[in-house]
Amino acid sequence: MVLESDPYIFSTNILPSDPRYLPPLANGLLGWRVYNTIMHMGGVYNGEGGRCHRADVPCPLAVTVETEEPTVHTYSLDTHTGVFTHTLSTASVTASQSLYAHRYYSNMMVMEILLVRQVTSEEPITVSLVSPFTPQSKDIAFESAPDYKGGRHIQGQTTTAEFQGGSCPYVHLIWTVIPSSVTLLSEQSQARWGFILVVANSLDCVEASFDEGLNLMATGNLRPSHEQAWKELWLESKVELAGSETLSKALIGCMFYLLSAFPSLHDASSPFGGVSPGGLSNGGDGQDYWGHIFWDQDIWMYPGISLFYSKLARAVLEYRVRTVDGAKDNAEKQGYKGLKFPWESAVSGREVCPEDVYGQQEIHINGDVSLAFQHYLYLTEDLSMFTEGRGSEVIWGVADYWVSRVTWNPQDQKYHIVGVMPPDEYYRDVNNSVYTNVVAKFSLQFAVELADLLKYPAPKEWQEVAEHIKIPFDNVSQYHPEYDGYIKGHPVKQADTVMLGYPLGLSMSPEIRRNDLEAYEPVTDPKGPAMTWGMFAIGWLELGEAEKAQRLLEKCFNNIQGPFQVWSESSDGSGTVNFLTGMGGFLQAVLFGYTGFRVQRECLAFSPILPTNISDLCIRGVSYLGSKMDWLLRGDEVCIILRQQASGAGNTKPCDLQVVLKASGTKIPLTPGQPVTVPRTPGYICKLDSTISCWPF
Repeated sequence: MVLESDPYIFSTNILPSDPRYLPPLANGLLGWRVYNTIMHMGGVYNGEGGRCHRADVPCPLAVTVETEEPTVHTYSLDTHTGVFTHTLSTASVTASQSLYAHRYYSNMMVMEILLVRQVTSEEPITVSLVSPFTPQSKDIAFESAPDYKGGRHIQGQTTTAEFQGGSCPYVHLIWTVIPSSVTLLSEQSQARWGFILVVANSLDCVEASFDEGLNLMATGNLRPSHEQAWKELWLESKVELAGSETLSKALIGCMFYLLSAFPSLHDASSPFGGVSPGGLSNGGDGQDYWGHIFWDQDIWMYPGISLFYSKLARAVLEYRVRTVDGAKDNAEKQGYKGLKFPWESAVSGREVCPEDVYGQQEIHINGDVSLAFQHYLYLTEDLSMFTEGRGSEVIWGVADYWVSRVTWNPQDQKYHIVGVMPPDEYYRDVNNSVYTNVVAKFSLQFAVELADLLKYPAPKEWQEVAEHIKIPFDNVSQYHPEYDGYIKGHPVKQADTVMLGYPLGLSMSPEIRRNDLEAYEPVTDPKGPAMTWGMFAIGWLELGEAEKAQRLLEKCFNNIQGPFQVWSESSDGSGTVNFLTGMGGFLQAVLFGYTGFRVQRECLAFSPILPTNISDLCIRGVSYLGSKMDWLLRGDEVCIILRQQASGAGNTKPCDLQVVLKASGTKIPLTPGQPVTVPRTPGYICKLDSTISCWPF
């Protein structure tokens, strides 16, 4: 039975029969599915090449609380605070077990036990703490180390490096000893116990983190510091709506699990290891894409986070920068110049896909990575990411790759990209995938633009290839075929060509946009991955068909496995669980579909539209050019409030902003703390002194 109250709290009396749908707890460095005997640490993989996977780390917190009395159980995940609680209610005692991945101190996970006496009695009350934990791993050769300040300590090293000559990371665990039972003494009405686990790559770091945990427990600040960090996150980003409880809870779940996959806003002691489709709680050997990083991070998960958190967005880009050497190696092995980002990435950036064809052919990943950098620059104007942050190496390396990868076709006087796999993985070894070619064109154009900004002499070939690359188009049917030779009506796996309009932003008429949607919607596999329908929904919202979009978006509900709002990759429950890719696509449908937000070179455009069953949509914390905005869509109006100024990303400073309405040309300055209400019509946010005209379509 699901217990309904606060939409941010997911509660039930019965756990899912499939343990894969138990809630994952993560903080960007550590990830664990509650009650599981293993957990994972970001950036810690074992195995070479295609055998590379997240290394299993044993979890001492895999504890269940049991009593001998008849018991009523309640299980709840509070997404306000990121705390999972199991409550056992008996005639004599209420026992609560709380678990969380500390949101401020990323090396730390916590279990707390609270016993509260329910009857007047002087008898001691004991509950059992049952644990299947063993300090072993099939991926890490652990050995016991001396206890540290009362905590057990094991240390070890993964057995196989990601590539020949690579290093095997060390892993240290220190945890407070967990007894087999706890007892409420006869004179006590209640009692509390706290247990911490810290995980780190070095002895110094693990001891310092354990010291910090002991200090937090001694001062009573262990849980408050965690909850404060979650409170800060939610203050920076909230997406709430009125009219559909199912949609509202789905959005809360998406935001919570996505935020859990990203690093702390404060603790930068460990480099961010990227976001995999199943998050940090999944990805062991043969499981959930082995914990590898795909285009899913850059295209599906990143946009919704970057709209709120420039710091977390930058962490994604910095992850890609750290893989530049591996990307260069990939390109060289394929016989090309520049950088070839891996289809599946771990730590080094070398290709770790188990099947060679994907790494060889699904090269649109290069453009996907470039697009994330481009959106970051447009949202923040933080050039430091591209100078000392080395982002320019990524963009120019991708451009060099495209120039070496294309071939000139004298017949149509166009550059072709041959022998690829499009995002639609039902097809391989095709020529001129329309998605691949468009994303290549745009990444080449961005390379030229960035070179101009940084006074770098761009090779003329970048612009030449961008201007003359083939973009497949059927003049008879007035639509974009997926690739050369695609037969209209043939099945497709997932969103592909429909992504030309969003997120790529290829300019096309409403007629062509509609034709693309109508061509591919009926032939898209209904059992395909969950993120697909969000892209179709955005397309129909662009065309003003909100009800049709809503019907498609609601297909995603079939992928949400209750009661903890955990997504499965496919609607039948198969595939990756905690499928962050699907959550990211769903979130984008709301953030960029209902609002019409489009990240442009000199503005943030908007074109709001709501389906009839949504009366209000509130989006708090939109980050643009160093400023924060809250948006409320209600009825025929849009209210925008500029928050009090804060520091921008990198070395940027907040800009003075204005709202410009498309139909009338009306310009309204945004003043911190002063609401601006405008008709629900297209417009854009730009600098106060800007004279540009910026429209998404």
